[in-house]
Amino acid sequence: MRGVGGRKGYPPGGRGPVVLSPFCPSAAGLAVRSIPPPRNPPLRESMASTMALYMGVPGLPAPVGFDPSSCDVDDVVLPDESLGFDFGVSLDESPSPEEAQLAKMSSTLENFSSVVVVDCIPVVPREKQDKLLAVLGKIFRHPEIGSTVPDGIHMPVDANGTSKGFAIIEYVSPQSAQKAVESINGYRLDKNHVFSVFNLASAERLLAIPRTYEPPPSKPYTPTENLFSWLMDARGRDQFASRYSDQTEIFWNDAKATGKEEPVYQRQNWTESFVQWSPKGTCIATVHRQGAALWGGPEWARLQRFAHPNTRLIDFSPDEKYLVCFSLQEPSHPRESAQANLGFFDLRTGKKMRTFSGPAEDYGTSASSGVTSWPVFRWSGGEDRLFAKMGKNCVSVYECPSFGMCTTSEGDKKSYTAEALSDFRWSPSANIMALFQKEHGGGNAPARVSLVEFPSRKDIRQKALFSVAEAALNWHPQGTYLGVTVDRYTKTRKSTYTGFELFRVAEKDCPMEVLELQDKKARIICFAWEPKGHRFCIVSAPSEISGGRTTVDFYSMLTTDPKTGTVDRKVKHLTTLKSRQCNAVYWSPAGKHIVLAGLKSMNGQLEFYNVEELESMAQSEHFMCTDVDWDPTGRFISTSVTSVHQMENGYNLWSFSGKMLSRTPRDRFLQYLWRPRPPSLLGEKKEAEIAKNLKSYAKRYEDEDERLREKQDTNLASHRKRLMDEFKGWEKRIMERRAFEAKERRSLRGPNGYISDDEVEGTIEEEMEAEEVLEVREEVE
Repeated sequence: MRGVGGRKGYPPGGRGPVVLSPFCPSAAGLAVRSIPPPRNPPLRESMASTMALYMGVPGLPAPVGFDPSSCDVDDVVLPDESLGFDFGVSLDESPSPEEAQLAKMSSTLENFSSVVVVDCIPVVPREKQDKLLAVLGKIFRHPEIGSTVPDGIHMPVDANGTSKGFAIIEYVSPQSAQKAVESINGYRLDKNHVFSVFNLASAERLLAIPRTYEPPPSKPYTPTENLFSWLMDARGRDQFASRYSDQTEIFWNDAKATGKEEPVYQRQNWTESFVQWSPKGTCIATVHRQGAALWGGPEWARLQRFAHPNTRLIDFSPDEKYLVCFSLQEPSHPRESAQANLGFFDLRTGKKMRTFSGPAEDYGTSASSGVTSWPVFRWSGGEDRLFAKMGKNCVSVYECPSFGMCTTSEGDKKSYTAEALSDFRWSPSANIMALFQKEHGGGNAPARVSLVEFPSRKDIRQKALFSVAEAALNWHPQGTYLGVTVDRYTKTRKSTYTGFELFRVAEKDCPMEVLELQDKKARIICFAWEPKGHRFCIVSAPSEISGGRTTVDFYSMLTTDPKTGTVDRKVKHLTTLKSRQCNAVYWSPAGKHIVLAGLKSMNGQLEFYNVEELESMAQSEHFMCTDVDWDPTGRFISTSVTSVHQMENGYNLWSFSGKMLSRTPRDRFLQYLWRPRPPSLLGEKKEAEIAKNLKSYAKRYEDEDERLREKQDTNLASHRKRLMDEFKGWEKRIMERRAFEAKERRSLRGPNGYISDDEVEGTIEEEMEAEEVLEVREEVE
């Protein structure tokens, strides 16, 4: 910079050398400052490097009054000790305020790791800057992040005094700066401003970028784990996982061919609490103190891990894009509240997308018992796009992948308000939410069931309910119907009776019907939809029946005329099963079949019922049964007794018709989980065609079953023949040994012993016993 003007090595006017600082490497450009000559020699290299950085970045605006193209970095000369003075100031001279500020800046430049840059903040005039700085102070000086240095928030302005849209914040420690980047990056201040926070140390990485581009070396292709290899089984078998003691095992269900399971994978101490399959069965999750991990593929390799300390519960999104981990932090003082923490992770990358935290009571958790209403956040059925959490008189709906509040049709981001909200449920197949609101306003506002579409918040249907004590929402698994179980007060309001409001959501204008049982005093135990079909089941305990006996009623949402074949869309009663030991029902995933189970106090009574033919196929018992699960195809059923009971632990496998296939006892049995299958690639028309022509397809599988039976018979005959051959070989060896030792035995008997080894030649003496009745006496009392 010789000959530019002013003192040697300075720009015109003698203001000191121009220092270019990479405080904001964004579209706003680099901040430019003019400072006096530095007293700190290491700053010389920093100035040169930052100028080189500025001159090497294309497209950046030049600072006012300075043309970097006319400057050669190698020509920059700063005053040194050879000029006869120590940077213009003697060493024993106290520094001026300007020099003290320079020394502070020098230390900052030497340690960029404690400084962060915040981009995308509002551009405001001078009169509003104090208010904006106060807002930034509340956000970036949060106790969980750390403290800044005095006057540590700097917001550059232009010549008119208007802020430039970014700020520079200096923390007291690099750890606080790193927490600010992790916690506040992506923070949404309002609908137009989302903070972009990064560490100033990134400037050092920019300086390390070479001037000439070199393409990265190509890496050899390494195939990833095939997460669908288990679906390629030639016999179409299903897998299941079981846990007992500290063992976790995965098996093929081979009960039909061999009457037992075939082991796939076994591992000790694989998890610290439980395992859980993903909704489509592509992988299995294990839970640990450090977080959760995903495993899958033919070799059961670890696919991903998610850091969330003290994880207690996990939940997958329906389309397997995200994983939610829940943890509970116990309070350090009895008067404090426990803190709930929920982390949302991207399933593919393992990146934490967002964290929700707050008092345990706000997240459905009892701090005393630790029981959680899970899941806290419920996913919609629309491709992992929306999820929601219920609050006080509102539902907060969030959208992915931003994980911010869902935007309304007016462009606002706010919760959906519903007074006296008691419960909500998403449709399994669409972004439709069903909400139930209790009576409020001193009884002036009745209870209400609403169907709302999101994100448009369009009301599909509303129904006012009067004299309602409580209600339960039950969606059909395909989202075509909604059943609402309503408990209403009697006229005296001393007791309640139950009715049902049935909504046909898939039909035009969402028509609704009311269903009431004949016995209004009956207590409803459960309500269950057929997964693929139009039928539903109601289990009730009639008032006139005692001793644990219940009544099971089956209904259909469609009425078919047997003569004309026309379909009338009305609720029809199909049949009633009286005096059953049943307190839970389990529909087959394919429909048509159902298991009526009497669990816990009913000691595991099981009835296998065909709803299509309205006939009972079998009745059996699994003593002390606690769980009943269908396999994904609806061909097999498992019943198990977990370690909540100290006896009879283990599981049994049954056919859909009620035939027991195998019994497996396990001490300290914990879990039995069928591996889910992804949705079928066949359309509804193709499935209907296959069902119509099932007999033509069945011939192939009947032949395969016959070959399996023949193989079983052949294997059994071979096993029996092998056992008989082993016995005959053992008998032959014993007889040969006995013949070889015959002479030795004769010598041991002596001269008076038996000559022959044949026991028939011995003398057999029998003693006869005779019984004689001496006296018979009768006594009358």
